Amino acid sequence: MSTAAPRTAGPDHLWSVDEHLDDILATVRPLEPIELQLLDAQGCVLVEDVTVPVSLPPFDNSSMDGYAVRVADVEGASERYPAALEVVGDVAAGETDLLRVGPGQAVRIMTGAPLPPGAETVVPVEWTDGGLGEGPVTGMRARSLAPEGATGQVRVHRPAGPRAHVRAQGSDVRAGDRALEAGTVLGPPQISLLAAIGRGTVRVRPRPRVVVLSTGSELVQPGEELGAGRIYDSNSFSLTACARDAGAIAYRVGAVADDADTLRDTIEDQLVRADLVVTTGGVSVGAYDVVREALSSVGDEDEPGSGIDFRKLAMQPGKPQGFGSIGPDHTPLLALPGNPVSSYVSFELFARPAIRTLMGLTDVHRPRTRATLTASGPLTSPKGRRQFLRGRYADGEVAAVGGAGSHLVAALARANALIVVPEDVESVAPGTDVEVVLLG
Repeated sequence: MSTAAPRTAGPDHLWSVDEHLDDILATVRPLEPIELQLLDAQGCVLVEDVTVPVSLPPFDNSSMDGYAVRVADVEGASERYPAALEVVGDVAAGETDLLRVGPGQAVRIMTGAPLPPGAETVVPVEWTDGGLGEGPVTGMRARSLAPEGATGQVRVHRPAGPRAHVRAQGSDVRAGDRALEAGTVLGPPQISLLAAIGRGTVRVRPRPRVVVLSTGSELVQPGEELGAGRIYDSNSFSLTACARDAGAIAYRVGAVADDADTLRDTIEDQLVRADLVVTTGGVSVGAYDVVREALSSVGDEDEPGSGIDFRKLAMQPGKPQGFGSIGPDHTPLLALPGNPVSSYVSFELFARPAIRTLMGLTDVHRPRTRATLTASGPLTSPKGRRQFLRGRYADGEVAAVGGAGSHLVAALARANALIVVPEDVESVAPGTDVEVVLLG
């Protein structure tokens, strides 16, 4: 969702990385909250606190298969002098009609079953003869195979203290506690907790729908034959994976040929399922840079704030960028460069924060840290550009991976960080403390 119009500047204005990012984040707004079923809400962000309506566990229950007894009846029990108790019945998980445990009695109890009245502790079955009149057993036989296990006599070989092996009511969370805070991303543990406290639905901001498409008549889909002068389309796969990693529901569109009308029609067809559109390629100043040609004039005079602004950024890689909104709903669109490393770095710096903003998160950036540069020689950087070098980070040290070329995909696959070289630095010596963006 986009509201405010992106800023524009003269064609010769060189935008800083921070200016461009600030413009994106000032324009993109979180998606409106909706109520979703629990599994549909996985990966979404809560918009309100969730309060516990019922304590967990809701009642005292056994954490072991064994016997519910009174403490005094098993005090001093040993294998040589076992405590002999009368078994008066079973209590299984889900049981509601509970037997009372009196002096000298025991109830066979299963894991998760309510602690019966009169019982003060639970003796694990391994501390007993299981009602068989022999030595210690390793477990209970199925009730259908040993109906006598629920009656007769059991010998207990070890004592148990008060409330041993008993899960107390409310020992996990108590009614009225705050289970989850607004802003929490719902993963499997959070979904489990919501189900455990009886929530069937939850109010969240939905995962953004991101459409990714690449441009270029030279692109061939992986799995197809590669003709002369052609290359495989890797960018649309890379950026779709990046969008999913950021938390979005991402749709990959096959490469669009270098034709402005075709590109415009394709994007318009995709708007029905897009909260954000990301294109890659065709944003520079070449004669075949179709994205710039197709989208430079899409703004509607009757739709204030619409249109795409193409810019030059003081960064390497990723100097050419485009940003704005398109269509009647002002769907945000990020136009990224076509070189694989440029598109990936641009996505991490600009598209990922936009997706996280749409989700309603407050911390939208990759984590950053400081590290010592390890290298055989100094790293060079162009004056006036903020450079992002691929790096391998571990244990407080980072090493550059591959060269500065924006086409080196193999080096990118080995990187787990970006080394940030500021605009006013032209050379970084080994041993220098540098800023690192962590990608993993």
